[in-house]
Amino acid sequence: MKIGLALSGGGIRGIAHAGVLKALEENDIKIDIIGGTSAGSMIASLYAIGYSPDEIYSLFKENYNKIIGEGKFNIFNGIKNLVDKKCILRGFRKGENIEEVFDKLAKCKNVHNISNIKMPIVIPTVDILNEKEYIFTNNIPDNFLDEEQYITDINIGKAVRASSSFPAVFNLCTINNHAFMDGGALDNVPTREVRKQGADKVISVKFDADKIDNNSNVLDIVMKTIDIMGNKIIENEVEDSDYVINLHTDKVGLLEANKIEECFKCGYESTKNNIDMIKNIYYSQ
Repeated sequence: MKIGLALSGGGIRGIAHAGVLKALEENDIKIDIIGGTSAGSMIASLYAIGYSPDEIYSLFKENYNKIIGEGKFNIFNGIKNLVDKKCILRGFRKGENIEEVFDKLAKCKNVHNISNIKMPIVIPTVDILNEKEYIFTNNIPDNFLDEEQYITDINIGKAVRASSSFPAVFNLCTINNHAFMDGGALDNVPTREVRKQGADKVISVKFDADKIDNNSNVLDIVMKTIDIMGNKIIENEVEDSDYVINLHTDKVGLLEANKIEECFKCGYESTKNNIDMIKNIYYSQ
Protein backbone atom coordinates (compact mmCIF):
# COMPACT_ATOMS: atom_id res chain seq x y z
CA MET A 1 0.00 0.00 0.00
CA LYS A 2 1.33 3.43 -0.98
CA ILE A 3 0.99 6.34 1.44
CA GLY A 4 0.87 9.90 0.17
CA LEU A 5 1.45 13.09 2.15
CA ALA A 6 -0.01 16.47 1.09
CA LEU A 7 1.49 19.55 2.77
CA SER A 8 -0.21 22.96 2.82
CA GLY A 9 1.31 26.39 2.46
CA GLY A 10 1.61 28.73 5.43
CA GLY A 11 4.72 30.90 5.33
CA ILE A 12 7.20 30.32 8.14
CA ARG A 13 4.74 27.85 9.69
CA GLY A 14 5.63 25.44 6.90
CA ILE A 15 8.62 24.16 8.88
CA ALA A 16 6.02 22.38 11.01
CA HIS A 17 5.80 19.87 8.15
CA ALA A 18 9.34 18.72 8.93
CA GLY A 19 8.15 18.00 12.47
CA VAL A 20 5.27 15.98 11.01
CA LEU A 21 7.72 13.94 8.92
CA LYS A 22 9.96 13.34 11.92
CA ALA A 23 7.09 11.94 13.99
CA LEU A 24 5.94 9.73 11.10
CA GLU A 25 9.44 8.33 10.59
CA GLU A 26 9.84 7.59 14.30
CA ASN A 27 6.68 5.50 14.09
CA ASP A 28 7.76 3.66 10.93
CA ILE A 29 5.18 5.36 8.71
CA LYS A 30 6.80 5.34 5.28
CA ILE A 31 5.83 8.07 2.83
CA ASP A 32 5.84 6.89 -0.80
CA ILE A 33 4.44 9.99 -2.52
CA ILE A 34 4.64 13.62 -1.44
CA GLY A 35 3.21 16.94 -2.52
CA GLY A 36 3.36 20.45 -1.17
CA THR A 37 2.20 23.96 -1.97
CA SER A 38 4.19 27.13 -1.28
CA ALA A 39 6.05 26.55 2.02
CA GLY A 40 4.84 22.95 1.80
CA SER A 41 6.71 22.62 -1.50
CA MET A 42 9.93 23.61 0.25
CA ILE A 43 9.64 20.79 2.77
CA ALA A 44 8.28 18.27 0.24
CA SER A 45 11.10 18.89 -2.25
CA LEU A 46 13.86 18.62 0.36
CA TYR A 47 12.38 15.39 1.72
CA ALA A 48 11.90 13.90 -1.73
CA ILE A 49 15.53 14.50 -2.70
CA GLY A 50 16.80 12.76 0.41
CA TYR A 51 17.11 15.16 3.35
CA SER A 52 15.95 13.88 6.75
CA PRO A 53 13.41 15.87 8.80
CA ASP A 54 16.12 17.01 11.21
CA GLU A 55 18.33 18.08 8.32
CA ILE A 56 15.42 20.00 6.78
CA TYR A 57 14.86 21.80 10.07
CA SER A 58 18.55 22.76 10.32
CA LEU A 59 18.72 23.82 6.67
CA PHE A 60 15.58 25.92 7.04
CA LYS A 61 17.03 27.77 10.03
CA GLU A 62 20.39 28.21 8.33
CA ASN A 63 19.00 29.49 5.04
CA TYR A 64 15.89 31.37 6.15
CA ASN A 65 17.37 34.86 5.79
CA LYS A 66 18.63 33.98 2.33
CA ILE A 67 15.24 32.61 1.31
CA ILE A 68 13.31 35.75 2.22
CA GLY A 69 16.11 38.09 1.14
CA GLU A 70 18.84 39.42 3.38
CA GLY A 71 18.90 42.98 4.64
CA LYS A 72 16.26 45.17 6.22
CA PHE A 73 13.11 45.73 4.28
CA ASN A 74 12.19 49.33 3.53
CA ILE A 75 8.40 49.54 3.68
CA PHE A 76 8.30 52.71 1.59
CA ASN A 77 10.34 51.20 -1.23
CA GLY A 78 8.20 48.11 -1.01
CA ILE A 79 4.99 50.08 -1.41
CA LYS A 80 6.53 52.01 -4.33
CA ASN A 81 7.22 48.69 -6.05
CA LEU A 82 3.65 47.58 -5.54
CA VAL A 83 2.05 50.69 -7.00
CA ASP A 84 4.51 51.17 -9.87
CA LYS A 85 2.31 50.65 -12.94
CA LYS A 86 5.33 49.70 -15.03
CA CYS A 87 6.23 46.82 -12.71
CA ILE A 88 3.01 44.90 -12.14
CA LEU A 89 4.85 41.68 -11.28
CA ARG A 90 6.76 43.09 -8.33
CA GLY A 91 6.56 42.22 -4.65
CA PHE A 92 8.45 43.18 -1.51
CA ARG A 93 11.10 40.54 -2.32
CA LYS A 94 12.43 39.46 -5.70
CA GLY A 95 12.21 35.70 -5.09
CA GLU A 96 15.44 34.73 -6.86
CA ASN A 97 16.92 33.84 -3.47
CA ILE A 98 14.40 31.01 -3.06
CA GLU A 99 15.47 29.57 -6.39
CA GLU A 100 19.19 29.87 -5.64
CA VAL A 101 18.97 28.26 -2.19
CA PHE A 102 16.90 25.26 -3.30
CA ASP A 103 18.94 24.66 -6.44
CA LYS A 104 22.07 24.62 -4.28
CA LEU A 105 20.54 22.21 -1.76
CA ALA A 106 19.32 19.94 -4.58
CA LYS A 107 22.75 19.98 -6.22
CA CYS A 108 24.25 18.66 -2.96
CA LYS A 109 22.11 15.55 -3.53
CA ASN A 110 23.07 15.38 -7.23
CA VAL A 111 19.60 16.51 -8.23
CA HIS A 112 19.18 19.33 -10.74
CA ASN A 113 15.81 18.80 -12.36
CA ILE A 114 12.52 17.66 -10.85
CA SER A 115 12.68 14.68 -13.23
CA ASN A 116 15.78 13.46 -11.32
CA ILE A 117 13.78 12.87 -8.12
CA LYS A 118 12.87 9.24 -7.51
CA MET A 119 9.97 9.74 -5.08
CA PRO A 120 6.81 10.89 -6.87
CA ILE A 121 6.30 14.58 -6.08
CA VAL A 122 3.74 17.26 -6.99
CA ILE A 123 4.17 21.02 -6.56
CA PRO A 124 1.17 23.20 -7.53
CA THR A 125 1.44 26.76 -8.81
CA VAL A 126 -0.95 29.19 -10.52
CA ASP A 127 -0.42 31.18 -13.72
CA ILE A 128 -2.00 34.55 -12.98
CA LEU A 129 -2.11 35.44 -16.68
CA ASN A 130 -4.44 32.62 -17.72
CA GLU A 131 -5.91 31.87 -14.26
CA LYS A 132 -4.88 28.23 -14.45
CA GLU A 133 -3.26 25.76 -12.09
CA TYR A 134 -0.08 23.98 -13.16
CA ILE A 135 1.66 21.07 -11.49
CA PHE A 136 5.43 20.60 -11.38
CA THR A 137 6.03 16.86 -11.11
CA ASN A 138 8.37 14.03 -12.05
CA ASN A 139 5.48 11.82 -13.14
CA ILE A 140 2.48 12.72 -15.29
CA PRO A 141 -0.45 10.74 -13.86
CA ASP A 142 -2.51 8.27 -15.85
CA ASN A 143 -5.77 9.47 -17.40
CA PHE A 144 -4.76 13.15 -17.26
CA LEU A 145 -7.06 15.51 -19.12
CA ASP A 146 -4.63 18.33 -19.84
CA GLU A 147 -1.06 17.38 -20.68
CA GLU A 148 0.08 21.01 -20.63
CA GLN A 149 -0.99 21.31 -16.98
CA TYR A 150 1.90 19.06 -15.90
CA ILE A 151 5.44 20.39 -16.19
CA THR A 152 8.22 17.81 -15.83
CA ASP A 153 11.24 19.77 -17.05
CA ILE A 154 12.16 22.39 -14.46
CA ASN A 155 14.85 22.96 -11.86
CA ILE A 156 13.89 22.29 -8.24
CA GLY A 157 14.58 25.86 -7.22
CA LYS A 158 12.42 27.31 -9.96
CA ALA A 159 9.51 25.00 -9.11
CA VAL A 160 9.66 25.86 -5.40
CA ARG A 161 9.98 29.56 -6.17
CA ALA A 162 6.96 29.52 -8.49
CA SER A 163 4.80 27.73 -5.92
CA SER A 164 5.96 30.10 -3.15
CA SER A 165 5.56 33.45 -4.93
CA PHE A 166 3.01 34.87 -2.54
CA PRO A 167 1.52 38.02 -4.13
CA ALA A 168 2.96 41.33 -2.89
CA VAL A 169 5.56 39.52 -0.76
CA PHE A 170 7.57 38.01 -3.64
CA ASN A 171 7.75 38.91 -7.32
CA LEU A 172 5.80 36.62 -9.59
CA CYS A 173 7.95 33.89 -11.15
CA THR A 174 8.07 34.39 -14.91
CA ILE A 175 8.87 31.37 -17.08
CA ASN A 176 8.46 31.72 -20.84
CA ASN A 177 4.90 33.04 -21.29
CA HIS A 178 3.85 32.19 -17.73
CA ALA A 179 3.69 34.39 -14.63
CA PHE A 180 3.46 31.98 -11.73
CA MET A 181 2.19 32.86 -8.26
CA ASP A 182 1.66 30.99 -5.00
CA GLY A 183 -0.09 27.66 -5.64
CA GLY A 184 -2.28 28.22 -2.58
CA ALA A 185 -4.50 30.49 -4.66
CA LEU A 186 -6.18 27.38 -6.10
CA ASP A 187 -4.66 24.32 -4.41
CA ASN A 188 -3.27 24.93 -0.93
CA VAL A 189 -3.27 21.24 0.02
CA PRO A 190 -2.58 19.05 -3.07
CA THR A 191 -4.45 16.00 -1.79
CA ARG A 192 -6.01 15.01 -5.09
CA GLU A 193 -2.81 15.48 -7.07
CA VAL A 194 -1.00 13.25 -4.58
CA ARG A 195 -3.69 10.61 -4.98
CA LYS A 196 -3.39 10.83 -8.78
CA GLN A 197 0.22 9.74 -8.36
CA GLY A 198 -0.97 6.34 -7.13
CA ALA A 199 -1.41 6.86 -3.39
CA ASP A 200 -3.79 4.38 -1.79
CA LYS A 201 -4.06 6.49 1.36
CA VAL A 202 -3.43 10.23 1.65
CA ILE A 203 -2.59 12.12 4.83
CA SER A 204 -3.13 15.86 4.51
CA VAL A 205 -1.57 18.49 6.76
CA LYS A 206 -3.04 21.97 7.13
CA PHE A 207 -2.98 24.89 9.54
CA ASP A 208 -5.85 26.06 11.72
CA ALA A 209 -6.67 29.75 11.53
CA ASP A 210 -5.53 31.83 14.50
CA LYS A 211 -8.11 33.63 16.60
CA ILE A 212 -8.36 37.42 16.47
CA ASP A 213 -8.79 39.40 19.69
CA ASN A 214 -8.26 42.91 21.04
CA ASN A 215 -4.49 42.33 21.18
CA SER A 216 -4.20 41.35 17.52
CA ASN A 217 -2.12 43.57 15.26
CA VAL A 218 -2.28 44.24 11.52
CA LEU A 219 -0.09 41.26 10.65
CA ASP A 220 -2.30 38.98 12.77
CA ILE A 221 -5.29 40.18 10.77
CA VAL A 222 -3.46 39.60 7.49
CA MET A 223 -2.61 36.03 8.52
CA LYS A 224 -6.22 35.47 9.63
CA THR A 225 -7.45 36.67 6.23
CA ILE A 226 -5.05 34.33 4.46
CA ASP A 227 -6.15 31.41 6.63
CA ILE A 228 -9.85 32.08 6.01
CA MET A 229 -9.36 32.21 2.25
CA GLY A 230 -7.07 29.20 2.29
CA ASN A 231 -9.42 27.07 4.38
CA LYS A 232 -12.33 27.82 2.04
CA ILE A 233 -10.22 26.81 -0.94
CA ILE A 234 -9.04 23.54 0.58
CA GLU A 235 -12.37 22.26 1.94
CA ASN A 236 -13.00 20.06 -1.09
CA GLU A 237 -9.39 18.91 -1.21
CA VAL A 238 -9.21 17.70 2.39
CA GLU A 239 -12.51 15.87 2.00
CA ASP A 240 -10.60 13.53 -0.30
CA SER A 241 -8.04 12.79 2.45
CA ASP A 242 -7.97 9.59 4.47
CA TYR A 243 -6.73 11.57 7.45
CA VAL A 244 -6.13 15.26 8.17
CA ILE A 245 -3.59 16.60 10.66
CA ASN A 246 -4.63 20.07 11.79
CA LEU A 247 -1.78 22.19 13.12
CA HIS A 248 -2.36 25.16 15.39
CA THR A 249 0.50 27.65 15.55
CA ASP A 250 -0.56 30.53 17.75
CA LYS A 251 -0.28 33.86 15.89
CA VAL A 252 2.85 33.09 13.89
CA GLY A 253 3.44 35.75 11.24
CA LEU A 254 4.03 34.94 7.59
CA LEU A 255 7.79 35.58 7.84
CA GLU A 256 8.36 35.46 11.61
CA ALA A 257 11.79 33.80 11.83
CA ASN A 258 11.97 33.57 15.63
CA LYS A 259 9.08 31.07 15.60
CA ILE A 260 10.81 28.37 13.51
CA GLU A 261 11.57 26.08 16.46
CA GLU A 262 8.08 26.56 17.88
CA CYS A 263 6.47 25.59 14.57
CA PHE A 264 8.69 22.53 14.14
CA LYS A 265 7.74 21.29 17.60
CA CYS A 266 4.06 21.96 16.84
CA GLY A 267 4.17 19.69 13.80
CA TYR A 268 6.01 16.99 15.72
CA GLU A 269 3.78 16.99 18.79
CA SER A 270 0.53 17.26 16.81
CA THR A 271 1.47 14.24 14.73
CA LYS A 272 2.43 12.23 17.81
CA ASN A 273 -0.97 13.06 19.29
CA ASN A 274 -2.62 11.68 16.15
CA ILE A 275 -0.31 8.74 15.59
CA ASP A 276 -2.68 5.98 16.76
CA MET A 277 -5.31 7.01 14.21
CA ILE A 278 -2.65 7.35 11.51
CA LYS A 279 -1.36 3.85 12.29
CA ASN A 280 -4.88 2.45 11.96
CA ILE A 281 -5.04 3.91 8.46
CA TYR A 282 -1.51 2.86 7.60
CA TYR A 283 -2.00 -0.79 8.56
CA SER A 284 -5.55 -1.11 7.21
CA GLN A 285 -6.05 -2.76 3.84
